[in-house]
Amino acid sequence: MSRKVRERLEYNEKRIERRDKMLHHDRANERATVEEVFDQATRLVVFSLLNAGVLYEVNGVVSSGKEARVYWGKNRADDDLAVKIYLTSSAEFKKGILKYIEGDPRFKNVRRDTRSLFAVWAQKEFRNLEEARQAKVSVPKTIAVKSNVVVMEFIGKNGESAPSLKEVLPENPERVYKLLVTNIKRLYQKAKLVHGDLSEYNILMWKNKPVIIDMSQSVSIEHPMSNFMLTRDLTNLNRFFNKLNVNTIPVEELQKQVVGK
Repeated sequence: MSRKVRERLEYNEKRIERRDKMLHHDRANERATVEEVFDQATRLVVFSLLNAGVLYEVNGVVSSGKEARVYWGKNRADDDLAVKIYLTSSAEFKKGILKYIEGDPRFKNVRRDTRSLFAVWAQKEFRNLEEARQAKVSVPKTIAVKSNVVVMEFIGKNGESAPSLKEVLPENPERVYKLLVTNIKRLYQKAKLVHGDLSEYNILMWKNKPVIIDMSQSVSIEHPMSNFMLTRDLTNLNRFFNKLNVNTIPVEELQKQVVGK
């Protein structure tokens, strides 16, 4: 690795470790996150995205889960970007993702080694988002994908993510429910996809409209688990909005509407 490459990587790692006042992350936890996420291969992937001009800088952690971390990035135009990095060290998560990949006709003959699986998982999220957006589903715009890293539109402002439905209740729940039903129909009928893990945790409220995120586990409607996953999504949706006294459509009827003729 050349000195210039090493210096650029070190510069961005220092930016990641820097405490962001808005995000209130503990410095020790942030350092541990950097060590966990940025193995040598991931560092090279991030640098290649920097070198290609996709990214200009990578800042603090926006959200973290057991399978991925999302960082606040910027491009040269100073636009906010979300940089999602899947943790190739997550052995437990590796075991769980195969059921979402196997049976999806879009992803055949997948290699079973850890890095290959996570690369497919990132590609899967990127493709799902693209196909959903083409169907006019409210999801983040895709920017780039490489190995275990996905770059997409940042839903929020200045490194502060838009709140989820779990965090902030909508002012007009009836309207938001109808918008989400419309999005689920478009996802199924036009994109031929089922989200598979829809809940109040992965629906963001931005500019008074819901934005659906976290689509790596989304599957083709041809997947053998698609009907089960659709029922689960609709059940979760109704459960949440029933608590807000919304006059929801019964799940069985709603599923018929979503699937259509």
